[in-house]
Amino acid sequence: MKSLTEYLTFTIRERVGFVNITGQVEEVVRRSGVKEGLVLANAMHITASVFINDDESGLQDDYRAWLEQLAPFDASPERYHHNRTGEDNADAHMKRQIMGREVVVAVTNGLLDLGPWEQIFYGEFDGRRPKRVLIKVIGE
Repeated sequence: MKSLTEYLTFTIRERVGFVNITGQVEEVVRRSGVKEGLVLANAMHITASVFINDDESGLQDDYRAWLEQLAPFDASPERYHHNRTGEDNADAHMKRQIMGREVVVAVTNGLLDLGPWEQIFYGEFDGRRPKRVLIKVIGE
């Protein structure tokens, strides 16, 4: 069995943002030499996410609005207990919980086996500092 582990690092200038990382994941799969297997991509920070969806800017705007309705940013300690610890990012933890931590994608014939519109995204909910995404490819 072959395996390859790599890390991607992102620094999103805004508090919330999305980056299509499909090409970067494809490149790691290519370098791994795995023809049949799996690739895991997971955010290594509790205020970031990796998820699969369509690469459409309107959908990304909708995510921002929807997530803000569900867990609005509020740095004060009144709304969120977590912010009573000196933090100001309780909303980012909740947004990550909704969007998910990781994805696993099949590798078939050396390629990501994604659906017609599926793309892999890094989602940031408490940006402005470097954060990592683990890419792990395993298979034959």
